[in-house]
Amino acid sequence: MDNPFSTIGLIGKQTESHEVTKSLIYIASFLADKKLSLIIDQNTAALFPSNQYQIASREKLGQQCNLAIVVGGDGTLLHAARSLVDFHTPLLGIKLGRLGFLADVLLDSLEKDLAQILQGEYLEESRFLLQAELSTHNQPYSLIGTALNDVVVHTTAVCMIEFETYINGVFLNSQRADGLIIATPTGSTAYALSAGGPILDTNLDGMVLVSICSHALSDRPLVFHGDGIIEIKINTPSIASQISCDGQSSIKIHGGDQLRISKYPKTVRLIHPVTHNHYDILRTKLHWGKNFE
Repeated sequence: MDNPFSTIGLIGKQTESHEVTKSLIYIASFLADKKLSLIIDQNTAALFPSNQYQIASREKLGQQCNLAIVVGGDGTLLHAARSLVDFHTPLLGIKLGRLGFLADVLLDSLEKDLAQILQGEYLEESRFLLQAELSTHNQPYSLIGTALNDVVVHTTAVCMIEFETYINGVFLNSQRADGLIIATPTGSTAYALSAGGPILDTNLDGMVLVSICSHALSDRPLVFHGDGIIEIKINTPSIASQISCDGQSSIKIHGGDQLRISKYPKTVRLIHPVTHNHYDILRTKLHWGKNFE
């Protein structure tokens, strides 16, 4: 089968880790040997000892590449997904992080997996993102961020915030809590899981609401349709709070502000080796069935 990926972008975790640099150089050399066009993300270029490869901005990389290889952990892939989703660029994650569910190509099998993928032998899936919009002083909503994992409303102090939640314009509840997580199926194994939320199958068209340390002991996570629109009204005027997208970008919010979270109109494409099995990853990461004796 012909190689479906002729121009490949390379994105690395922003760190001085020797492991990351070594992996990036190895992958670049591997791709060069295959006579493929290679573009290095400008923020990753500093990790290379020489400037022998083409360097481009993230936007240019998205416009020119038909595959982006992301070296790092889930955090690096989350950032790449948000920045490349509008270009419909497929992402392949090389795992160097710790606990993670997105980047699933290991260094031990990198050469074999990458060779198969370049031959057209791979699995592809689409994951949807969330978009967060903010309205202040009763002004129109404006987009403030996107998230592949979750959008989180939370306090910045050791106290609770009060807010009201609506789904598709229908009042759901009012509560006092440390915050609220709105997660995609992808993000259901992240912060939402730590807060007691359920694991959603990645193919499910749904979202989950999970309160963070709610004052009401009867509060429980709620799963709803992926096309639902969540509106949150902040009722606490004097307590500092903020909204975070994938835990990587945050904006302060205040009493009277209103938030709207819904599905982003474009999806991100994830590339996996043919041996990819999401349930196997869950078993491994969460130690299901492991004998602890």
